[in-house]
Amino acid sequence: MKYIIGIDEVGRGSLAGPLFVSAVAIPTNLRFKESLKDSKKLSPKQREEWFKKIKSHPKINFTISKIYPRAIENKNVSKAANLAALRAFKRLTSNFQRLTSSTSVFLDGGLYLGNGQNRIPAKTVIRGDEKITAIKIASIIAKVSRDSLMARLAKKYPKYKFEVHKGYGTKRHIQAIKKFGPSKIHRRSFLRFI
Repeated sequence: MKYIIGIDEVGRGSLAGPLFVSAVAIPTNLRFKESLKDSKKLSPKQREEWFKKIKSHPKINFTISKIYPRAIENKNVSKAANLAALRAFKRLTSNFQRLTSSTSVFLDGGLYLGNGQNRIPAKTVIRGDEKITAIKIASIIAKVSRDSLMARLAKKYPKYKFEVHKGYGTKRHIQAIKKFGPSKIHRRSFLRFI
């Protein structure tokens, strides 16, 4: 059976919390009865329903990699996202033995696997999360997993209401930062312009 790998990230533009990257391996002939969409085009309830289907599907294999705020600040967000993508890919390919050299690898947007001579052959596809099923699945996994973590972090840092905005720069979130100052999970370099 031939497989395809899709990789996507969530949380690049967030003011707080980690960046998540998911790598997914699916058979090239995998089809769903319902139309699968990019996570941004699904409601939270729809994303949760898809996540349950994906987790229980016997032919879908996935991994998640996280990069926390301190590492994002040290590396810059693009390098951090690419590092997380590489980690997720390596974890997936070491855990899932059915992949072969003919397995196609696709990444969404500005993601790459490695750099220079160490770059792993993969294709970066602009708006891949709208075009390629494996990337759509990766986007749902990353989004639901990150949102779940941000909801848990909201209990630790209740003043910021992370369960509502998931760390993104909403008006309410910016007002909380101005009132209470940044928490330990805020990306301080992202706060310079607010």
